[in-house]
Amino acid sequence: MQIPQIRINSQSATIQLKTTPARQEIEQPKADLYIQQPKAKMEIRTTPSKLMIDQSQAWEQMNRMHVFKLNDKFAEEGRRGLLEGIERRAGQGRELMQIENKGNPIANQAEQNGHDGMKSLGIKFIPSHFSVKTTYQPAKVDINVKENKPEINVQPNKVIHRYKAGSVDVQMKSYSNLEIDFVNITV
Repeated sequence: MQIPQIRINSQSATIQLKTTPARQEIEQPKADLYIQQPKAKMEIRTTPSKLMIDQSQAWEQMNRMHVFKLNDKFAEEGRRGLLEGIERRAGQGRELMQIENKGNPIANQAEQNGHDGMKSLGIKFIPSHFSVKTTYQPAKVDINVKENKPEINVQPNKVIHRYKAGSVDVQMKSYSNLEIDFVNITV
């Protein structure tokens, strides 16, 4: 016996997706940079040092002085020698005037006048210590520096941005289908 049957065959619909991805490009160009450093200005002023040496006292002590000064010195020594000679002779004259007093003034005066005094020995042409005077003024150095600031110019460049949008395509790959068959329906 054959039983009537209904056969149902179905097929689902399917879709097809096709995607194109988005593209994005970002570029950052380097900034244009200009740097210049001007040289510093420097001025140096020097006042030279001074060394002064005064040897006049040393030359005077060695009897090597200016002719005018030497004349003055000899004139002073002559004047002093004259006054000493006058004083000695006046004293000796008084002693001779008072010859009646005790003593022997003629013999004493002969002894004094007959011998020169003792001469002193020693080196007289060497000047004394610190007879050469020195004065020193050190040099002065003035340094002036004027610095120049650096010149910096920066030109930033804009970002380069490229964007291509993506897409999605939706299509039907296959449509839905429903088939119905009747089997064994004959009477």
